[in-house]
Amino acid sequence: MRRPTLEAVAARAGVSRATASRVVNGQTTVAPHIRDAVLRAIDELGYVPNSAARSLVTQRTDSVALVVSEPGTRVFSEDPMFSTAIRSASMELEAVNKQVVLMMASSPKSHARVERYISGGHVDGVMLISMHGADPLPSALSRLRVPVVSYGRPAVPVEIPYVDNDNIGGAEAGVRHLVETGRRRIATIAGPQDMIGGQDRLTGYRNVLRDSDHRSIVAVGDFTRESGAVAMRQLLRDDPELDAVFVANDLMAVGALQSLRQAGRRVPDDVAVVGFDDIEAAKYTEPPLTTLRHPVAEQAAAMVRLLLNLFEGGASEPVILPTELVIRESA
Repeated sequence: MRRPTLEAVAARAGVSRATASRVVNGQTTVAPHIRDAVLRAIDELGYVPNSAARSLVTQRTDSVALVVSEPGTRVFSEDPMFSTAIRSASMELEAVNKQVVLMMASSPKSHARVERYISGGHVDGVMLISMHGADPLPSALSRLRVPVVSYGRPAVPVEIPYVDNDNIGGAEAGVRHLVETGRRRIATIAGPQDMIGGQDRLTGYRNVLRDSDHRSIVAVGDFTRESGAVAMRQLLRDDPELDAVFVANDLMAVGALQSLRQAGRRVPDDVAVVGFDDIEAAKYTEPPLTTLRHPVAEQAAAMVRLLLNLFEGGASEPVILPTELVIRESA
């Protein structure tokens, strides 16, 4: 069977080809009864628009690049942040008939590949996730005049709209909880210091300790479980008398709990532990983890809505989502 054409749809609906085309392309300058006739003809004939031809007319690809500045081994690892954010962004875009093009950008070669692809007009906009330090992509993409939004505040001085959570306020709430429950020697396992999330959560920790006359005790991890275990062992060597630790994400907190258990430290009797993110596994650690709830899915969905707003010429003000302290048995 031959594929139904736009001319056949127009003939079935009793309208011109130009009118049928306006309906297919979503233009609003067509009377409702004519639009209904065209849509009915599309349904009866099983017509499927030619996406390439439609893009020429609308100047839209209906595709959005989701660029993750991490290697695939990190994105498709045990860290649920990436899968949750990707799934949420995909669902939000699917609801408006757009698709995600997932791209990794963790090396100069991959940065150049991403920039070439986007400059080729293959996508309508870009969402950036997990940027590190002097990542060249935000500046490079802003020069291409393509709409760009960021999951998290950019670390580089470039005007890109972003959606973030209250990293500083959340960290302050977690550390304040430790202070208020009588802990005196409160350490932290900070996140990577080339990432805004790692920097801000360390800032929140230091803010509370400075105001409460406690001494800072800091080790740095990379948001992986293994780095949390290594950092916890380092902290125990540096200060065997510590009685609490604020950990900048839950995966590192899982590693920290393992090291504390191996060292014979009871949680929370000897050392209280607070994490950040409230991943699903936080409910099932031993003991269950007190943590800050970071709304990953909501943040990714808000990022999509911000980008869609940019498509329509709307506002580009940053969006900051609140965090929430979830108290369980570890603190």
